[in-house]
Amino acid sequence: MNGLRKGSIAAAVCIASLVAAGSALAQDESGWTLRVGAHYVDPKSNNHDVVSVDSGESLTFSATYRYTPRWAVEILGALPFSHDVTLKASGAKVAEVKHLPPTVTMQYAFSPDRRVRPYAGIGVNATVFFDEDTTGPLAAEDLSLDPSFGLAAQLGLDIDIGENLILGIDARWIDIDSDAKLSGASLGTVEIDPVVLGLTFGWRLGR
Repeated sequence: MNGLRKGSIAAAVCIASLVAAGSALAQDESGWTLRVGAHYVDPKSNNHDVVSVDSGESLTFSATYRYTPRWAVEILGALPFSHDVTLKASGAKVAEVKHLPPTVTMQYAFSPDRRVRPYAGIGVNATVFFDEDTTGPLAAEDLSLDPSFGLAAQLGLDIDIGENLILGIDARWIDIDSDAKLSGASLGTVEIDPVVLGLTFGWRLGR
């Protein structure tokens, strides 16, 4: 129940952020882009001494407001990502966890007037873990991962593929560190720090 509550709170944050973005859309559509796509989260190797958090992928969605030709701010949300947790010594799966990673990023476009537009961004991420289900050797234990708050960096490329249609490719690095507990006993910090790769389709509004 606690995991479900944490997931609900994170989902509410994402929805509230995008609703706020939608409200602003009604006032000024000239700089908005809406996107939908998929992202692949690849945690760094050796993210913990005992266990390892494996990769995962999910559908993502975002709203970006470009308030000057070069500067924009993006709100990124997603459906829950799911990750297997395995023992480093044997490779046995011991848990499956889900997370939501709402991220706000300030972006700078290097060539805003071209068909192909590279950009870079920096921002903040909040990751909430939930549904930490144990299995195998740890089936009788209770695993929990604390929320994480950290920096996020992004490199991306937007390509115009039609009138107001955009193909987006981006790579992010996100600082995700979570304190883990097993049946109340500390397991230390899991330093996930993933590289996140994404492919999106965007609709530019009002232009």
